Amino acid sequence: MKIIDAHIHFCQDPYFDQIAELAGHKNTSAHLKEQYAVHNIVHGVVMGNRNLQLSDHDYPNYLSYCIGLDSTCFNAEEVMQQANLVEKHLQRKNCAGIKLYPGYNHFYVYDSLLDPFYQLAIQYKKPVAVHTGLTATSHALLKYSHPLTLDEAAVRYPLVQFVMCHIGNPWIVDAIAVMEKNKNVAADLSGILEGYIVNMPDFFAKKHSYIDFIKGWLEYLDNYDCLLYGTDWPLANISNYIEFVANLIPSRHHDKVFFDNANRIYGLDL
Repeated sequence: MKIIDAHIHFCQDPYFDQIAELAGHKNTSAHLKEQYAVHNIVHGVVMGNRNLQLSDHDYPNYLSYCIGLDSTCFNAEEVMQQANLVEKHLQRKNCAGIKLYPGYNHFYVYDSLLDPFYQLAIQYKKPVAVHTGLTATSHALLKYSHPLTLDEAAVRYPLVQFVMCHIGNPWIVDAIAVMEKNKNVAADLSGILEGYIVNMPDFFAKKHSYIDFIKGWLEYLDNYDCLLYGTDWPLANISNYIEFVANLIPSRHHDKVFFDNANRIYGLDL
């Protein structure tokens, strides 16, 4: 089975180095490429954590990226200048979309200030990925990262393909409601696990209520065309994550979730 990891981070930073070690990995390009080969992961999509300078987004050919927008992009006086820079990224073949971090940068995804970026996403037919659910820092505000905020954005911008990162975890029910109502909202399954799990059967037994809860609501949605495999590398162990998602998703839908959907939504042409 070919796999696309539709949600990773790729930067040299002490923080990412540490969490990679906790997941049983090394935060290096060489190690990531090696692990991709071992697990038949043919491509990854980087969620940008850097500034908008083109020179800061140079990735190996087995990776595409979404250009990440931080709080500086939402200054009304600078928004058009920032939009021009974002457009230069979207014109690149390996730029697969835009990434928003509303909880970390304290804005609602339906704010009209974002209109230039959404119009660019429509023009270049590229998706907008949005961090939803819990955040990694206490300075973030969860009211901005709740999956229900995507409902209004999806209605205002029906031509934008949204990707709800982390499927809004732990607000799974709300995330499923938004996806069922809005056909332009997909979700990736990244960021649910972290670290290295030594014994997966024990993990499944211990967390069976939580896992059954997620599986039950995915079955309720019954639309496996809108779910994408992702790990949030280097947060989680790759082998663990493949086994975890394979357990969540019925085997007849594995090809869609592990490869086809990301290939289509991010326009990877693989």
